Order: sequence, then structure tokens, then C-alpha cells
Amino acid sequence: MKSAVGTVTSYSWTLIFSDFKEITKARLALSVVFSSIAGYFLGAYEIEWSSVALLAIGGYCMVGASNAYNQVIEKDLDALMSRTRNRPVPSGRMTPRTALTIAVAMTVLGVIILYFLNPKTAMFGAISIFLYTSVYTPLKTVTPLAVFVGAIPGAIPFMLGWVAATNDFGIEPGTLFMIQFFWQFPHFWALAWMLDDDYKKAGFRLLPTGKKDKGTVVQVIMYTVWMIIISVIPYFGITGRLQLSLTGAIIILLMGLAMLGFAFRLFEKRDHTSARKLMLASVSYISLMQLVYVADKWISQLWI
Repeated sequence: MKSAVGTVTSYSWTLIFSDFKEITKARLALSVVFSSIAGYFLGAYEIEWSSVALLAIGGYCMVGASNAYNQVIEKDLDALMSRTRNRPVPSGRMTPRTALTIAVAMTVLGVIILYFLNPKTAMFGAISIFLYTSVYTPLKTVTPLAVFVGAIPGAIPFMLGWVAATNDFGIEPGTLFMIQFFWQFPHFWALAWMLDDDYKKAGFRLLPTGKKDKGTVVQVIMYTVWMIIISVIPYFGITGRLQLSLTGAIIILLMGLAMLGFAFRLFEKRDHTSARKLMLASVSYISLMQLVYVADKWISQLWI
């Protein structure tokens, strides 16, 4: 009997933990935390691991809250799409009230934790939640311009780490913001291309032309080019303390050109497989680019 009760309890906690990960989109949230920590390493004169921990926990709370709000607001639309109908709220495993409670609790906790780092970090974190929840989410069924709005909170994490380390917003975090801002368009439009039929079930308008056509891919290519340009600009010494060596710039340029190659492949084929390869290339690019920036900074300091 005790064994049976223990098994049920263990299963219940496993299910609760699984639903918590899904309501907060744990994988996405962890990738955002990774970007924030990379920005912190770039901005910090020396690493304070207590600050890194606060940034990681606070950052996860802010992203998790945004995702939970989103799933409460879109619960009826999520139920229409194959990829989202089994989420905790539309499936009925979690009530909207519970999801909203989680979102509010994580918002408050996240703002408080980030405030301990400095007020600017907390402010940008709060702005990202507001834009994602109150502007981007309602616009998704109205206009493809929602993607432009959504790219703003999506670009905040990389620069948020710098602000957390320095309590300052200038050209350096502004540059980090622009890199991730332009990156999001080819990344998200590749994803939207793959999921277009499913998105249409919920009335989402996310491709720039509304169709899987050459016009959409031209914009994918254009934003990829801008992403590459912004990514290597720090090499030219015009972005304050944010600098990049020739070696670092070449590595990032080559990675960017590889991603651009996948974008041209999508232009040529205009199929699901090409879109998926571009999406995966974009994920690899943003993570590797941030690692190159961090490694380049600390390796360069060893030579000073």
C-alpha cells in the first residue's frame, strides 16, 4: 500500500514538474538565460558568481512569466493547433487561474531578483514582459508586424546581461540588442514557414507577406545580411568596450555566411526541409556567436 501511494505521489510530482516546464517553456527560457549570462560576461570587469546566479534565476522568471501569460491569453487558440493543443491549459491539466498565478508570482519574483542586481536590469525585464504579453501576443492574429514588436523583448536578454554587469545602457548593450534583434527575423520566419499551416488554424499572421513565397524569403535574406553586418561591427572599434578581434570577426563572419547560405537555399527550394535547416542554423549561430564573443574578450585580455 505504501509503495502504491509513493508511486502515485512520485508520478504526480513528475507531472506537475513537466507541466511547469511546459507552461514556462523551459528550453526557450534556458536559451534566454544563456544569452543573458553571455552579455554579463561581456560587460563585467570581473565575474561575480552571485550576480550570475541572480541573473539566471531572475531571467528565467521573466521569460517563464511571459510564456505563462501567453498561454493563458491564447488558451483557446492553442487548442486549435496540433503543436499546442496538449499544453497544460488547453488540455485541461492546468486551470487558467493556476497558470495566471504562476505568471504573476514569477513576474514579482523576477523583478525583485533583477532589482537586486540594479534598477535598470529590473526595468528592462519588466518592459520585456509587458511588450511580449500586452502588445506582441494580441497582434499575432492581426498583422505580420507582430513579429517586429516581438523582436524587441526577444532582443533584450543579450543586452540585459551587460546592463546587469554595469548598471549602464550605452552603445555596447545597444549593439548586443541589435544583433539579437536582426537575428530573430530569419530565425522566426523559418519557424513560421514550417508551422504556417498550423498557425493558420488559429488565425496567426506571422510571415511577412502572409505566404510562403519568394517575397518572404527575400526579407529573410535581407535581415540575415543585416545581422551579419551588426555582428562584426565591434571589430572596427566603434562600439566602446564591446570589441572583437580580427580572428573573432572572421569566425563570426563565416558562421553568418553559412547561415546566409541556408537562407538562399530556402529561396531556391521554398520547402519545409530548407526552412528547418535554416531554423537550426540560426539556433547554432546565435549560441556560437555569443560564445565566440565571450571567448574573444577573455582571450584578448590574457594578451594585454
